[in-house]
Amino acid sequence: MAAGTTKDFDDKLCCSCAPKKTVAITSCHGCYHHFCNKHFNEHRNQLSKNLNIILEACQERLVELEKMLENPNDPARVRFLDGVDESPASIMKKLEQLEQRLSIKEEQSLEKDLILEQVHRLIERLSTKADAGKDDTLALAKKVNDLQSKIKDITRKMMATLSELTIHQSDALKLQQEKNVKDVELQQFYARMEQGEPPSEELEQEWQRTNEIEYRRKMERRIREDQERETEHHLLPGGVMTHAQPRPQAYAPSDDAEIQISKPYGSRAPFKPSEPGANMRHIRKPNPKPIEI
Repeated sequence: MAAGTTKDFDDKLCCSCAPKKTVAITSCHGCYHHFCNKHFNEHRNQLSKNLNIILEACQERLVELEKMLENPNDPARVRFLDGVDESPASIMKKLEQLEQRLSIKEEQSLEKDLILEQVHRLIERLSTKADAGKDDTLALAKKVNDLQSKIKDITRKMMATLSELTIHQSDALKLQQEKNVKDVELQQFYARMEQGEPPSEELEQEWQRTNEIEYRRKMERRIREDQERETEHHLLPGGVMTHAQPRPQAYAPSDDAEIQISKPYGSRAPFKPSEPGANMRHIRKPNPKPIEI
């Protein structure tokens, strides 16, 4: 049941108002009648009463059906199953077969339990071996890492050696080309030498330059030797350089002496005067005394 607004029912009248018709405010969707507010409530109460009566009748019918279902004397109540009931002997035989199958299954289960225990023991042994072999595994892993690092180093060295070999090969090719060029030049030099000419102008200039250098070195060596001889001439026994004239340190032996050994002056060596200067022209020449030995 549904109700509409007043505007929707302005042109509709209540079907229960008599003799005066009142404007309907709602309608019943079950019977499609229009009602005012008063008769709408009465109609709703009447429908509720009818619904309760129908519900009570349904409940009474439900109770009757339950009683009919629970009646043991009703032949339609029992429904027999399909098939044939077996005899006790066949049932016992099947029971024995099932017991045999059960015993077989139990034996198989025991065998599987034994196998499972053995498997557990083997697993425990393997686990102990695996635990014991962890150290070996670690050592092997370290060795493998060391070997891998060595392999990497050797690979790098091989790559470096290969690059060096490539460089040497390129150098060898260049040297081979230079050798070929030098061989051709050498043949040309031999041909010119057979004709009485120098091998090449460059070599001739180099030869002249070498001769000049050798001559210059000889001259420098000769000058250096002269300077060394002069230095030795002015070098005193104590290692002191002097440009003074050398003076005797001992008396010269006479020709009649048996042993020609000079005799030193001693503590009183003769005085050697310096060379006279320009003022000596004003001075009379002295008369030196003879030296007595």
